[in-house]
Amino acid sequence: MDRLWTPWRRAFVESSGEAENAPACFLCAISSADPAHDREHLVVHRGERAIALLNRYPYNNAHLLIAPREHTGDYAALDPATANALTALTQRAVAVLQRAYRPDAFNVGMNLGRAAGAGLPDHLYVHVVPRWNGDTNFMPVLANTKVLPETLDQTDERLRALFADER
Repeated sequence: MDRLWTPWRRAFVESSGEAENAPACFLCAISSADPAHDREHLVVHRGERAIALLNRYPYNNAHLLIAPREHTGDYAALDPATANALTALTQRAVAVLQRAYRPDAFNVGMNLGRAAGAGLPDHLYVHVVPRWNGDTNFMPVLANTKVLPETLDQTDERLRALFADER
């Protein structure tokens, strides 16, 4: 049997269920952290009202999370300026990913509430997942394993400059 080593997934597997007991919201912690630590936190763009960061446990390469800097899980209650900033940054993320990766399609969406699959129900965020024809091949279907061709650091390096250019 062949093995595919994915040691970066260990933290995710071992923390299963611990997120609800976490003392602080990781998105708020990242959003309020010194921008000098953006690489460490995988933040590829920091705006006044929203941030874009790489998903530490991606469905595909370059899977981004777009989050308001305001701590809220209530999409309907977002003030219009924050909702507009979230939408604008989501559009910008799609444009950057199109330029950097040339995907065939995207999944863009939110899981609002635990029953809808939100991993962090008290702080909403948008998933932006680039998709390629054939990216659901035999590995995830038969082996329940996803193969990602570049590291998070490589993706971060690739996207950071493009977010700075896309203005």
